[in-house]
Amino acid sequence: MQISVENLGKKFVKEWIIRKATFELSDGQMYTFVGPNGSGKSTLLQLLTGMVPASEGSVTYTDNAGKPVETDHWYKHLVLAAPYLELIEEFTLRELVQFHIKFKPLKNGLTVQDFEEIIQLSHASGKVLRHFSSGMKQRVKLGLAFMSDVPIIFLDEPTTNLDVSGIQWYLDHITKYTQDQLVLLGSNVKQEYEFCENIISVSAFK
Repeated sequence: MQISVENLGKKFVKEWIIRKATFELSDGQMYTFVGPNGSGKSTLLQLLTGMVPASEGSVTYTDNAGKPVETDHWYKHLVLAAPYLELIEEFTLRELVQFHIKFKPLKNGLTVQDFEEIIQLSHASGKVLRHFSSGMKQRVKLGLAFMSDVPIIFLDEPTTNLDVSGIQWYLDHITKYTQDQLVLLGSNVKQEYEFCENIISVSAFK
């Protein structure tokens, strides 16, 4: 899967948050969008997912056969982990994962029980998510991103709410479970992306 961006821009009222962004994102690569708080990292990622409509320019998804993917079908090819992403808090952890895999199966035949063990929350499989700590919820989001069988992974501020052990879990798993996928990170914390070779400054798109 490849993403092509041409003259992409987003305007809120009279202010351009992103403008004239043009770049190519290739399958099997990892890219990090960097910039200070308020620079537009999250807005750019949301534009690339299709969550937010562009004010100008275009984003094109192309499959491995070279065929453009319809905008309405982008969601089938991506998964997102972000602080603003809400989980269904009435579900238990096991119910959430069972619901998720109806739409996006886990990689390599992993079971729900395997998933719970990998994210180190098997002891909380029957616990309702609204009773999870913010760090536990973030680990669930990251686990679903890492282990969903889709070609594109979006990670926005991935270590938000994680403690020291949670950050180490993220660093241990980010490259292990995302090989051969297109991974897009939004971050201003070097530790979150120090393994990434492709760095793009959002400040250039102003």
